[in-house]
Amino acid sequence: MRVLVTGGAGFIGSNYVRQALTGAYPALADAELVVLDKLTYAGNLANLAPVADSPRLRFVRGDVCDATLVADLMRGTDLVVHFAAESHVDRSIQGAADFVLTNVVGTQTLLQAALDAGVGKFVHVSTDEVYGSIEHGSWSEDHVLEPNSPYSASKAASDLLARSFHRTHELPVCITRCSNNYGPYQFPEKVIPLFVTNLMDGKKIPLYGDGLNVRDWLHVDDHCQGIALVAEKGRPGQIYNIGGGVELTNRELTDRLLAALDADESMIQPVIDRKAHDRRYSLDITKISDELGYRPLVSFEEGLAGTVRWYQDNRHWWEPLKESAAVPEG
Repeated sequence: MRVLVTGGAGFIGSNYVRQALTGAYPALADAELVVLDKLTYAGNLANLAPVADSPRLRFVRGDVCDATLVADLMRGTDLVVHFAAESHVDRSIQGAADFVLTNVVGTQTLLQAALDAGVGKFVHVSTDEVYGSIEHGSWSEDHVLEPNSPYSASKAASDLLARSFHRTHELPVCITRCSNNYGPYQFPEKVIPLFVTNLMDGKKIPLYGDGLNVRDWLHVDDHCQGIALVAEKGRPGQIYNIGGGVELTNRELTDRLLAALDADESMIQPVIDRKAHDRRYSLDITKISDELGYRPLVSFEEGLAGTVRWYQDNRHWWEPLKESAAVPEG
């Protein structure tokens, strides 16, 4: 079996690759994994270092918008797991062009190549942000899409393209939509690694607005386990929400991080709220739980403690990234 993993040197994609190559997914026990990654600021070969010597891993540096390269890699591929995306909301507010190019045109390029090559399964990895913001209750997979940032709008567009290739061409596509991921190897512009590394260096942490925006937190191991289940058993044409079931306000999350690093609230630096900042995200995971047996296994307490330890133990990984990539302060 051959699996093409786009964005496999990024945070979530590299976790999937490491897990797959170390026996976490029995259905991929003997699979060859081909990683396609452009190695933009958030892609990092160091993320694949623990499995770099695996004879089942092949790395290709390239762009998902490169139709010739994508078509070549797609030949002989049984499964595509499409992680590659521009994903930081603040960067999309500063400029949306890269998000449209990678997330929309790149996805279309992959879908067309998968169709032409007769790929057996295409898993398109998306986000809960395509739903917008929800005041009460939780989103099911059939909820209307109401994205509020250029990032989430580009992901919603890619979701609709993926769905259309199934409806029009019967390409066996599944779409997954996850809540906020956290864990080791996350690029330090995202809130948890940004706050942890700032506190480690004695720097204040930027908290948006009143700090009452709510997010559902999902450990990256659980997210990737859900993706593996969808790849193995998900019904073509279906969408599956993957959540962690832990809703916290940003202030509650901040307080936990302060406690974990023996800091107090004097380290909080209130900043002007993000434009069109979604107030609350919440996913209903009944479908993937009932159909595929998904359950989040990593408790938030265990996962957060392990994540903090990882950043404390791996300064050599994140410090150069913060220095070289112009990480936004927020």
